[in-house]
Amino acid sequence: MAECDDLDRAVVQWLEWDKIMFLCPGLPKYQERFYLFRLKISHFFQTLSFALADKEGATVILANDPDADRLAVSEKQERGDWKVFSGNELGALLGWWIFTCWKKQNKESSSLKKIYMLSSTVSSKILQAIALKEGFHFEETLTGFKWMGNKAKELIDKGNTVLFAFEEAIGYMSTEFVLDKDGVSAAAIVAEMASYLATKNTTLTQQLKAIYEEYGYHLSEASYFICHKPEIINQLFQNLRNYNETNQYPKICGSFEISDIRDLTTGYDSSQSDKKAVLPTSKSSQMITFAFKNGCVATMRTSGTEPKIKYYAELRAPPGNSDFEKLKEELNDLVNALVEYFFQPDKNGLTSQPA
Repeated sequence: MAECDDLDRAVVQWLEWDKIMFLCPGLPKYQERFYLFRLKISHFFQTLSFALADKEGATVILANDPDADRLAVSEKQERGDWKVFSGNELGALLGWWIFTCWKKQNKESSSLKKIYMLSSTVSSKILQAIALKEGFHFEETLTGFKWMGNKAKELIDKGNTVLFAFEEAIGYMSTEFVLDKDGVSAAAIVAEMASYLATKNTTLTQQLKAIYEEYGYHLSEASYFICHKPEIINQLFQNLRNYNETNQYPKICGSFEISDIRDLTTGYDSSQSDKKAVLPTSKSSQMITFAFKNGCVATMRTSGTEPKIKYYAELRAPPGNSDFEKLKEELNDLVNALVEYFFQPDKNGLTSQPA
């Protein structure tokens, strides 16, 4: 009990100290400090969970947010540190496991015609890669579970089965009983998967690697810049539509050639025969996606609730290209080019995501 009291006291003291940082209206950069506070809390309780798991001898940590609609998962590695799975990595694991379980109970290949998986447009396309090889359907939607939930209901009403849907922001729809992100059912299914893999002397980390080796590595990186001036944000995106005053979208980003561009603000999509985007468009928000010839896809979009310009980048390698370090270096190079040439943080006065 003494240990618990000491821990409670330490947490209260730490929180009270940091609250001063963001509640005092006289402090400069007030909102940036609020973001920093949120990140510190997340890191602090993540560290506490690692310590408790180490004490109890646990190798997997499942964590829901307060309203239990999201799920975070960590796994202890052989060298003793902890790996926190990204939303895209956990989406790959859940998608693989749910389809594997379905396949064991449904031997007829004809059943695949009515099977679907979904993900948001800024999330990894690993489910698409699995679908292409296994023979079921994949569809993408706009960001947010209102889109995925509505698409799932539309498909179900037509007699189809939606096995799984996810977004990179650790949201998962793992059953048809709840057509929304649900951290509780996702946690139960991850626990089931981890338990099964343990009987095969396999970890979640090892299984993730096996998925990428079979269906192709999908490496992703996401972050954001903070900007409190809407006029600068609008001008940044307008500059991309009139790149270098050519009245055209850019054809390259640094040394990376662009193959296609989709602009869901204007409704333009160069990959479509009629140049019109398939997904719904909205002039009230900014969102441009660049497809590169090397297999990378990068999306820049504004947040609907915060003064942020977000980016999501993914390198999609074909099966057999398993040089992880080389792929990671290529993705990092592209992200650096995206920041330097498209965001131009110094010129536009953008603040990068707090470390």
